[in-house]
Amino acid sequence: MELGISVIGAAGRMGHAVIAAIKERGGRVAAQADAGDDLVAAIAAGDIAIDFSFHAATCTIIEGAVSLGKALVIGTTGHSNAERVQLEALARKTRTVWAGNFSMGVNLLFHLVSRASRTLPEGYDVEIVEMHHRFKKDAPSGTAVRLAEVVREARRLGADSVVHGRGGITGERPSGQIGMHALRGGDVVGDHTVMFAALGERLELSHKASDRAIFARGAVHAAHWLVDQPNGLYDMQDVLGLKE
Repeated sequence: MELGISVIGAAGRMGHAVIAAIKERGGRVAAQADAGDDLVAAIAAGDIAIDFSFHAATCTIIEGAVSLGKALVIGTTGHSNAERVQLEALARKTRTVWAGNFSMGVNLLFHLVSRASRTLPEGYDVEIVEMHHRFKKDAPSGTAVRLAEVVREARRLGADSVVHGRGGITGERPSGQIGMHALRGGDVVGDHTVMFAALGERLELSHKASDRAIFARGAVHAAHWLVDQPNGLYDMQDVLGLKE
């Protein structure tokens, strides 16, 4: 079945990439919309909507999808924790995939890091290193923050276990610490490595992105998976069948 997909935030960089990914997969762009357009009408035109727009529009988009009974893939970020809780409750009333990173490789990395964190004992020290292009405004990356959360959840560590860089006379590295290091330079799309270092060996799990199209392809893949699911809120771990 040819899937008609409405693209919200079509004029943005990710919007352009999503449109290209839909066509690459042989789908149909049912509608394109941006700020100032009738977002609900655009959602109504397709079988499903993919949103990479602005966080202030997310509530309107979800409400529109719920009222129309349409499925929704959301890649928009920037919501406060309180906003996210309210929006997620609303999103469960229809079929929604919401993820901060739609790369299938990165989401498999989350799974592998969780497994390694639970399998390897405390003597395996965890260090996270990420690198992005010189124009990136925030550090560490959202993906690196999520990787640290995955380790913390698996090892039952508090937020204070994460140390951002090191300098001066720090003394010996304590156990239960997660080192976080952000590198910036050039045109790097996104590199992430999680190291598990013990006495005598080191395991490194890495993902390197060379093309932003991977995020758009992941979102389109999620859209095709979502059409056959019951109402509920899903993430890319669900899409890839990685939930244990």
